[in-house]
Amino acid sequence: MQTILGAGGQIGTELARELHDHYTTELRLVSRNPQRLHETDDLIAASLLSPEETDAAVVGSDIVYLTVGLPPDAKLWAEQLPVMMRNTMDACERHGAKLVFFDNTYMYPMTGGPLTEETAFDPHGPKAKTRALIATMLLETMAAGRVEAVICRAPEFYGPGRTQSFTNSLFFDPIQQGRIPRVPLRDDTLRTLIWTPDASRAMALIGNTTSAYGQTWHLPCDTPISYEQLARLASEEWNRKIRYTVMPKIAFQTAGIFDAGAREIRELLPRYAHDNVFVTEKFTRAFPDFPVTTFPVGIHTIHAGEATPANNR
Repeated sequence: MQTILGAGGQIGTELARELHDHYTTELRLVSRNPQRLHETDDLIAASLLSPEETDAAVVGSDIVYLTVGLPPDAKLWAEQLPVMMRNTMDACERHGAKLVFFDNTYMYPMTGGPLTEETAFDPHGPKAKTRALIATMLLETMAAGRVEAVICRAPEFYGPGRTQSFTNSLFFDPIQQGRIPRVPLRDDTLRTLIWTPDASRAMALIGNTTSAYGQTWHLPCDTPISYEQLARLASEEWNRKIRYTVMPKIAFQTAGIFDAGAREIRELLPRYAHDNVFVTEKFTRAFPDFPVTTFPVGIHTIHAGEATPANNR
């Protein structure tokens, strides 16, 4: 049995499809209101804030994927994510289940240097500190031999469907809607973005590779790209000139007075002022045959409204 905790989100949904199609039909989907994707899915409604409900969700599992996502609210993250991590680790230890944790890059330095699996945490801001805390909790548990686990780390998303990211909400969604897209701070710095279905496919592969455990893995991405280059590719795809607005820091500070989303992105703004180079060579060396979705293919898929690029079906 392979179990997804947080199965209702974009990553969890894509992960469930990948596991079912290529690894196992014995799937358990866990969330507050789980929805069946396949006839064989086992559904459990549970809150990961409850030790008892988390334990009941994990019992009988061989591999547990922690993919839970919360709205980008600093207070919510600080209150809930450490509790969810503790409950999940305790349940996996108790039942002898492997743990695959889907992580992000909030805790990394916001400089222009390359980011590898060995990059030291340097969290700035409340959400970054919470992410550093829960990642450290798991690393210490792994080092103590309590749980056999692996960390799958991804940079900012972009993707189809319900993908929630600043690049989708500020850039691609407005293009789809015929509005002017917005770019944070600069359009010439390099961004590393991960196609959401790629993240789920890679996590399924790592979770089902015994030798991958006990490590941190950067999930695969296409070559870093600037927003200026993204706009050029989007212009070719939509067959019209994509004009965009570069938003200065003061615009986010002013908007934050009225808009919670603008307040939450301010913590990450320094990252948009520098190149963001997320190094994925470790994954590429270990899994050289993994097909990474290129930006032209991803942008075409967004434009077409498809769920998955044709070359990855």
